[in-house]
Amino acid sequence: MSPHIPVLLKEVLAMLSPEDGGVYFDGTFGGGGYTRAILEAANCRVIASDRDSFVEKFADEVKSLYPSRFDFFHEKFGNIKSICGSEQKLDGVILDLGVSTFQLTDPERGFSFNLSGPVDMGMGLCDQTAMDVIRKYKKQDLANIIYEFGEEHFSRRIAENIKKNIGKIHTTEDLARVIRSCVKKTGKTDPATKTFQSLRIFVNKELDELKKVLRDSVDLLNPGGKIIAVSFHSLEDRIVKLFFRELIKTRPEFREKSFTLLTKKPIIPSAEEIAVNPKSRSAKLRGISVVC
Repeated sequence: MSPHIPVLLKEVLAMLSPEDGGVYFDGTFGGGGYTRAILEAANCRVIASDRDSFVEKFADEVKSLYPSRFDFFHEKFGNIKSICGSEQKLDGVILDLGVSTFQLTDPERGFSFNLSGPVDMGMGLCDQTAMDVIRKYKKQDLANIIYEFGEEHFSRRIAENIKKNIGKIHTTEDLARVIRSCVKKTGKTDPATKTFQSLRIFVNKELDELKKVLRDSVDLLNPGGKIIAVSFHSLEDRIVKLFFRELIKTRPEFREKSFTLLTKKPIIPSAEEIAVNPKSRSAKLRGISVVC
């Protein structure tokens, strides 16, 4: 299995600037790359979560190295308040919103249209699979999901073809074949890309979880505390960008705190990082900090 490489690690660490005595929340633990770097940078504490039970073995490794400074929870990051406790204040919240290498390269998880596996796409703690969605939802509803969460202009055509060939779809390879049969390839992007993205986002309620963790993080931040997010597609990045903009404008519910942007424009990976880790090419890093 390919190792998971944390994206924009140096940039995230420089922006976060961990300090001795600080408490930080890593909402997407994954292979533990960000958490390890934070714990190595300062005598601080990290509270981490991940919805994927697969990463618990990596969390156990970090726990053995930093038994008194690290805690892990198998939870969605949207539950940040229950994970950290309402009285726990944070000096930073870090969110890497991408799909992990562990998920993408395991055919049994059903994330990749290049690997044959069950049509699942669940990151963990889900109440349905992608197969459930394409079977149960009506053609129009499926088209809406593909359009809204995949920004796919051929959503109606794809939904119709999926429903028409539902009896032939048993694996991710089958699903990709059905999509490709009704949409021509343009450029380097596989015709199945946007539909697979839409189903994954919908199954995992990714955008709802993101909105929730951003909103609830604000209440837990100390003065000087930061929210740092690395997004990988326009839907996520738009949510982060607009939420930060609203904080700067000081929405009524946040009047007790003021904020400053740490990134007027998103930071993107260098050519050197993309060469080493091609999956990082679409990453965008944004950050915001509590002024007082």
